[in-house]
This record gives sequence, structure tokens and C-alpha cells, in this order.
Amino acid sequence: MADAHDTHESEVVLPEPDKGELWGMMGLFDTPADLYHAAEELRDAGYKGLDAMTPFPVHGLERALGLKPTPLPFLVLGGGAAGLASGIALTWYVNYDYALNISGKVPFSWHIYIPVYFELTVLLSALTCFFATWALCKLPTFFHPTMRHKSFPRTTDDGFFLTVDATDPKYDSASTRKLLEKLGAKEVEEVHS
Repeated sequence: MADAHDTHESEVVLPEPDKGELWGMMGLFDTPADLYHAAEELRDAGYKGLDAMTPFPVHGLERALGLKPTPLPFLVLGGGAAGLASGIALTWYVNYDYALNISGKVPFSWHIYIPVYFELTVLLSALTCFFATWALCKLPTFFHPTMRHKSFPRTTDDGFFLTVDATDPKYDSASTRKLLEKLGAKEVEEVHS
């Protein structure tokens, strides 16, 4: 009868679980200033697929990351203009379709409808802003590969993360890791989808 300790020759080695497709690399920074300067350095080094996750807004970080300005203000302006135009069209149509001559006033007196114009302008601006923000941010997103980083929960408290997308033409696992560590990143990890 074989001893239980002699079974080392027949041990079963399980394969490492599939991590999925490589998404990119993440590094944790201690302060917003460290994150900001690292983002500038990576941008200046030619990286384009950068993103940051912070527990609060960091002023100017979008410029440090090299992000383009958002089209949201123009979309909201368009929504407000549509609200104003629909208010004017509505009040004009109602007055000419069912005209009431009260106290000898002209059929379409726009002055009395300013509250209607204001309310429709604000309503369509707000709805455009709400839904355009969701669309531009690709929300709702219930899972993102960055959530696989072991310290990702710190992003809601005191963690400042910088990510480099693996689809970036400049991305190379070894050199990107080395650059992030040189810039002061801790817990630099590749994340998979």
C-alpha cells in the first residue's frame, strides 16, 4: 500500500484560468498631482489610448490626457434651440388655428408666451444633456476590464489610476510597464477583458 506522501508524482496540475483578451495596463498613483504629471509624460511620449479613474474631478486632467473637447455643449445648445423653436411653433399654430380676439389683441402676441418658450427650452436642454451624457459615456456599463485590477475599489476613495489601452499603437507591455513605474505608479498590472 502506497503512502499518502508518495503521490507527488501523480499530482494533477491544473491549467491557469483563461484571463481573456488583453485590454491594457493600469497603474495606481498616490496623489492627483502624480497622476497629472504621469498623464502628461505619457501623452508627450506619444500614447493616445490614455484614461484616468479618480475619486473626484482633477482639474485639467483631460488636457493632460490629450482628450478632445466634448461635443456636449453643442448638443445641449441644439436641444435648447429645438425647445424654443417647438414652443414658438406650438403657440403660433394654436393662435392661428383657434384665434380668439380678446380685448383687441393681435392673434399672435409672443410676449405672453415667454414662460412657455423658457420652459420648453430648459426642458429639451436638460433632456438632451441627460441622454447625450449617457450616450457619449456609453452608459450603462455594468462591467469594464479595469474592474479586474485588485485595487480598483480604491478609485472611489483614495486611488488615482492611469490606464493605457492595449490597442494604442505605442503600447508594448514591457516598455509601458517600465515607463509607468518610472513615473511613480504602484501596483502596475495588465488587465484582461
